[in-house]
Amino acid sequence: MQQEEIWDADTARRYDTPGSGMSAPEVLGPTVDRLAHLGREGAALEFAIGTGRVAVPLAARGIPVTGIELSLPMVEQLRTKVDEATIPVVMGDMATTVAPGEYTLVYLVYNTISNLLTQAEQVECFRNAARHLAPGGRFVVELWVPELRRLPPGQTATVWQSEPGYIGLDTYDVLHQHVVSHHFRFDGTTQARLFRSPHRYIWPAELDLMAQLAGFELESRHADWAGAAFTAESRSHVSVYRIPQTQ
Repeated sequence: MQQEEIWDADTARRYDTPGSGMSAPEVLGPTVDRLAHLGREGAALEFAIGTGRVAVPLAARGIPVTGIELSLPMVEQLRTKVDEATIPVVMGDMATTVAPGEYTLVYLVYNTISNLLTQAEQVECFRNAARHLAPGGRFVVELWVPELRRLPPGQTATVWQSEPGYIGLDTYDVLHQHVVSHHFRFDGTTQARLFRSPHRYIWPAELDLMAQLAGFELESRHADWAGAAFTAESRSHVSVYRIPQTQ
């Protein structure tokens, strides 16, 4: 599956979940608070800006935001909220596409770096972030921790969320560090709606090496946007990398 096929018009229409899921106030609020604090001294660039779930409230805080996005339907959904003058978007992939200007903050949220399916592309994503940043600028990555400890011998799938009307299931290819996320949604009928997305998972230590190759230093790592301590039991992390003031 190509990324353009996954993030199509149907997905774009269903992507926003106002007030719930990843758009719930307790999820989105701390995300925007942290990014507004980190980006307070200049402009921000969001890789894979999508429908503007984070960019729109961040721009409302007075942070100039530009986006890079591969999917035209996702941008069209963004345009129902704000115009091009408010949040400019450059069409292209986050590993190679260049946006005009210089930024103090580049950010990549909700596991999206794992949509790049090779290590080489993920390294290029870090290099692309670095080329957009002024000295001292930060690159923020939100990413889940692979749950391979939950895979007993011979098992290739984990259920990572189960609640009324929804089951989230991941299938792993540990040889190639690939995982496919399966999202099953149920209603009152006998039918279910399935959305699937492929990923290449990244260990925190591997992510740090990618950052080092691009000239970054790890500034901080927390388990969430609110600043909880990152531990061996954390299921995700928010990592902040910084370009040194002098190269």
